[in-house]
Amino acid sequence: MKLYIGNKNYSSWSLRGWLACKQSGLPFEEVVVPLYDDGWAKARQQPEFQPSAGKVPVLWDGEAVVWDSLAIIDWLADKTHRDRFWPKDPVACGLARSMAAEMHSGYMALRREFSMNMRARHTDVPVSPAAHEDTMRILTLWAEARARFGRGGPFLFGSFGAADIMFAPVVSRFQSYSFTLPGFAQAYSDAVLGHEWMANWSEAAHAEPWVIDRFER
Repeated sequence: MKLYIGNKNYSSWSLRGWLACKQSGLPFEEVVVPLYDDGWAKARQQPEFQPSAGKVPVLWDGEAVVWDSLAIIDWLADKTHRDRFWPKDPVACGLARSMAAEMHSGYMALRREFSMNMRARHTDVPVSPAAHEDTMRILTLWAEARARFGRGGPFLFGSFGAADIMFAPVVSRFQSYSFTLPGFAQAYSDAVLGHEWMANWSEAAHAEPWVIDRFER
């Protein structure tokens, strides 16, 4: 398999696709394509990006191509075993899938105001009412998952899975913009940031030479 991703420092959707590939346990090659540099307009026209209309991540698996992080999660779950990604318990699985889907389509104010930037450390950044509402919704869902299904480990449903993959960029944002979190949420965030794969991604993000001005404050 070959996974095309954008800058590790900025590309939240690339992080999700990459974590999904790591979670699958299957071998894959990653290709980082710098976003929005002088060569980006030409790069996104290449055949490997045609199916996704120039968006990342894009996963090529032989003749099959899958784009969009949630689709990549489902593709890899079908190729391996769904228990690698989703809780075995059907009630827990229903909540996990709903949380992942809501993350996929929601929280636009939080995304808009606090773009992913793993190298950044900001303090005292104002939070709009809409972004605050998004944050409280996320924390409420985290609390429910942890209280009902998180006894088996430090992640949302105990062991690391698809829901954690989908929320990993949010955890990164909370760190980058110095959000004050309740104890359970901070413990969960620390577990995600301390995961070996997240640490590897963060190290690579810090080593990247590219700077995208629109994502810097």
